[in-house]
Amino acid sequence: MDDHDEPGHDGGLITSNNNDRGGTPMLMTAAEYRDSLRAYKPRVFVDGTAVESVADEPRLAPGLNAIGITYDYAHVPAHERLMTARQGTSGKTVNRMLHIDETSADLLAKLEAVRLVCRASGCAQRYLAHDALSAIFQATRRTDDAHGTDYAQRFLAYLHDVQDRDLTLGIAMTDAKGDRSARPGRQVNPDVYVHVSERRPDGIVIRGTKAIVTGAPYMHEFLVMPCRTHTAEDAAFAVCCAVPVDAPGVTIVARPAGRPGEKAATFTGTYGQSTGVVIFDDVFVPHDRVFLAGETEEGGFLTTSYATHHRHSCIGARAGFGDLLIGAGALMIEANGLDPDRHGHIRDAMVELITITESFYACGVAASVHCVQDHASVMPDAVYSNIGKLLLATKIYDMHRIAHQVSGGLIVALPGPDEDHNPETAASLAAVLGGRPDIPAAQRLAVSRLIEDLTVSHQAGWTSVISLHGGGSPEAMKREIWRNYPVGEKAALVAALIDRGVADEGRRVSKQPGRCCDTGCAPPETVAPDQDHETPAAAAE
Repeated sequence: MDDHDEPGHDGGLITSNNNDRGGTPMLMTAAEYRDSLRAYKPRVFVDGTAVESVADEPRLAPGLNAIGITYDYAHVPAHERLMTARQGTSGKTVNRMLHIDETSADLLAKLEAVRLVCRASGCAQRYLAHDALSAIFQATRRTDDAHGTDYAQRFLAYLHDVQDRDLTLGIAMTDAKGDRSARPGRQVNPDVYVHVSERRPDGIVIRGTKAIVTGAPYMHEFLVMPCRTHTAEDAAFAVCCAVPVDAPGVTIVARPAGRPGEKAATFTGTYGQSTGVVIFDDVFVPHDRVFLAGETEEGGFLTTSYATHHRHSCIGARAGFGDLLIGAGALMIEANGLDPDRHGHIRDAMVELITITESFYACGVAASVHCVQDHASVMPDAVYSNIGKLLLATKIYDMHRIAHQVSGGLIVALPGPDEDHNPETAASLAAVLGGRPDIPAAQRLAVSRLIEDLTVSHQAGWTSVISLHGGGSPEAMKREIWRNYPVGEKAALVAALIDRGVADEGRRVSKQPGRCCDTGCAPPETVAPDQDHETPAAAAE
């Protein structure tokens, strides 16, 4: 099977081969992942009704399919280099989505892996676990160094267990927040932020609400993390811990994944993403699953570290989506009978789409190359990661626009798929809705429906919003860029080049009159007029 072959996700093509994977006890397939969810009994509601079995719920099936790609691809020889990695702390081969990066090459491989799985699924979702695990790996070590705690040891044991069982983790980070003008501790209802409500000898109790958790219903566990920096008075809100999806007191209120059951949803009916509100109602967490509890400064570092890792991954994800639009646009142009080499406006549009996609992806590559070492792991460069995410967040709308431009109005005017099999209309429609004579009308219609699904449907609008706000709003990225970019260095560079700021032995001096030394030159003496000599003005009086 080569790089372009895609495995099936019904368990028929892919079988696990766990006995020769460098000592790894389990690398699941998509089918095994689905079956593993049956061991969990989470309290889940979708569209106002309780879900009895997440693994068998049709409204969630596109989400399970998308996650499943990250499992199956780990067993495809052509993808193995990207989809698996050796975990340095254990020596075992693990799924790339659960790996802690140790080198620049690891970050590049992760970026490529995310692009790979998202070009097949739209959004494979599981890469969020990588980002959270990486950030917690960094933060627990910092916390131990500062406070003498044993969080890093606890987390390492948890990390190895998650990797050994090949779990999928939901990132419970974004709180409901309530009144945005008030800090967490000053909210009328404190449960709009998850917080420690009780401390016990054997653990902590948490309560509160996380408002946006990607893939919430079909996760194995949640990683609860702070979504903002906290002051000392809000220490109870600086909490990070691991909670099973079906822990007592956890309720998930979710939306369907994609567009399940809709005939026109040629892509999102198969692959999609659910999000859920997760309510923690006095949930007990034992100490071995607590990785931060009141350390506000380190909690702030955890938040920003996760943001950097996640924005780096988002670059790969949306590049994969860009691959789908570029490919669909090329097929639509061909079916319409146009030639980009002869029709300049079509070529220019496609070049713009390619430029947008590869521009933000290039930022991801740069962030990988210029990574920062932190303990035994690396973090992508914050400036390049945030620039790349800011580009994709604001350019997602242009990507849709260009897809519309090269496709034409058929993507919204096309009759529904039931007409393809209507004996009264099918033949007539096929005869007039075709394009190039040598390309079947059915192919043109199929590509049209795909572009409609990806860029025009309600699911397409939803994708635009999560591209804009997922991983933080554009304003958050702008702040991180400004906070981390060496503006002062650039100012000093220019100051050293102009006359009034020439560098000399480490001091800033100037050739301007009066500024040639530290004290400044004395102004030139004024020659007093000769009292015996009348000035012309005086003589005129």
